Amino acid sequence: MQIRNIAIIAHVDHGKTTLVDKILHSTNVFRANQETGDLIMDNNDLERERGITILSKNVSVEYKGVKINVIDTPGHADFGGEVERVLKMADGVILLVDAFEGPMPQTRFVLQKALQLNLKPIVVINKVDKANCRPDEVHDAVFELFFNLDATEEQLNFPTYYGSGKNGWFNDSLEPREDIIPLLDGILTHVPEPKVSEGTLQLQITSLDYSTFLGRIAVGKVTRGKIAENQPISLVQVDGSIKKTRVRELYIFESLGKKRVQEVMAGDICAVVGIEDFGIGDTIADFENPEALPVISVDEPTMNMLFSINNSPFFGKDGKFVTSRHLRDRLMKETEKNLALRVHDTEAADSFMVYGRGILHLGVLVETMRREGYELTVGQPQVITKIIDGKKSEPFEILVVDVPQEFASKVIDLVTRRRGEMLIMETKGEMQHLEFEIPSRGLIGLRTQMLTNTAGEAVMAHRFNDYKPWKGPIPGRNNGVLVAKEAGTTTGYSLDKLQDRGSFFVDPGEEVYRGMIIGENNKPGDLVVNPNEGKKLTNMRASGTDGAANIAPKILMTLEECMEYIQQDECIEVTPNHIRMRKTILDEEERKKYQKMLKAEEVG
Repeated sequence: MQIRNIAIIAHVDHGKTTLVDKILHSTNVFRANQETGDLIMDNNDLERERGITILSKNVSVEYKGVKINVIDTPGHADFGGEVERVLKMADGVILLVDAFEGPMPQTRFVLQKALQLNLKPIVVINKVDKANCRPDEVHDAVFELFFNLDATEEQLNFPTYYGSGKNGWFNDSLEPREDIIPLLDGILTHVPEPKVSEGTLQLQITSLDYSTFLGRIAVGKVTRGKIAENQPISLVQVDGSIKKTRVRELYIFESLGKKRVQEVMAGDICAVVGIEDFGIGDTIADFENPEALPVISVDEPTMNMLFSINNSPFFGKDGKFVTSRHLRDRLMKETEKNLALRVHDTEAADSFMVYGRGILHLGVLVETMRREGYELTVGQPQVITKIIDGKKSEPFEILVVDVPQEFASKVIDLVTRRRGEMLIMETKGEMQHLEFEIPSRGLIGLRTQMLTNTAGEAVMAHRFNDYKPWKGPIPGRNNGVLVAKEAGTTTGYSLDKLQDRGSFFVDPGEEVYRGMIIGENNKPGDLVVNPNEGKKLTNMRASGTDGAANIAPKILMTLEECMEYIQQDECIEVTPNHIRMRKTILDEEERKKYQKMLKAEEVG
């Protein structure tokens, strides 16, 4: 059977997963009466809640007697590590672009990787049913992007399809139709068959699957030779060492599931069961004369965060896994399949330094662990600095903001205050398109401020650019926090009295402990308050009404917002049911001593 391997790449929210839905529906993967729902590929809870793809996944469909392996990839820059290695399995890419937004920074990053691997591109301009979309301008912008990325003549001659994933049509012109047949025909015509070179077996492991019955499963494309069940093989590891082992079971992808087969020929994507201790990038090769494929390189992490056990007074109330051993095992397990993540031990036995690609990357890990029943404390995210040519250097990113014109000045002011420099400013219809170069530190906490100042209208995207010399201090948040004085249960009476001091992250009747952050101060500087005071009762009948009825509701913050909000001396306590911010040193006197000591060190 002929095979085509194609990966779908695009910026977040441009409609990749919806396109995969349409391909599955139009190739009759489902029975006519089967309930399928939307976003079939985003099958874990976090992906569905956030509306983003986090892990890349494979499906295969059959069309006109040809098997098409389709790989859905994440669009967020923080999950770039996923995309890079998955492209190794593909022979062509569908570059999906929004007909209004055009190519975004993440599109550029992934497309560059695809062109370097010499994959054949097909451009699909999606969402042409949107108001004020501009498909022709976007087509020119995509061509320009290809040109800037040094595409070959052949790659520049890419076919373009237009359509609307939501309405279920794609065509090679702007004329609406009933189905996506022209696109499927285009895949067969334009995507080359997998290149098969003569020789012994070579298969590079590009992703992992896990099954409770079979253990870890290696997934990759057979680039040369063939692989069969029970065949003795060599596993060539990244460090060059070779292990002799045997294939136990072999599966290929069929529709949404897997099907067990006896052998797989070169060019197809398969899953191999029965290999111990393999890593991503290892090569499964011939038993007698193994030859390794070039190792997959993944971009370095740019941010780190301290993960430690939960040491607050509420330790162990919610979670099942609370010890440092649990925490360590879970983080080590994560590094096996999450390529861009690194975990290092620290001097303290119960703390680990975790390195990742950005706040979302680390946030998703914490959120996943929390749902699995872990309790942990995470510190403020820090950028990773390096010494280059004797100078302290930090990571810089290219930040792209699209915003209505009346807010443009506010955005420029916000970014320049955080040491950003403007590179490009152009008008796109009623929107202003701004591009900046900004230190990664400046991005922490920027999104919340940006959305507040632009009434939620700003569309922000950023990608890692390069390491450059340190830019100097960046102002943190302006306001201090309200810290609880002692443990107890908050009362409506005392919260009402404290309302003129700031806004609260807790409601009446919540348990708090000493040193926990319960609100934001209206002024700079932290304030220790007592939210647990009860109303003094007398035997006089009170004529006034109870003030507790007019307390403003608490501010709800997501995990990422908390990570962006906290400062150096604060941390977040994460348990399955609660996310609480707190001071790292809970006791007020101890905190003051520590601050004095730091000041003395700075002077000295």
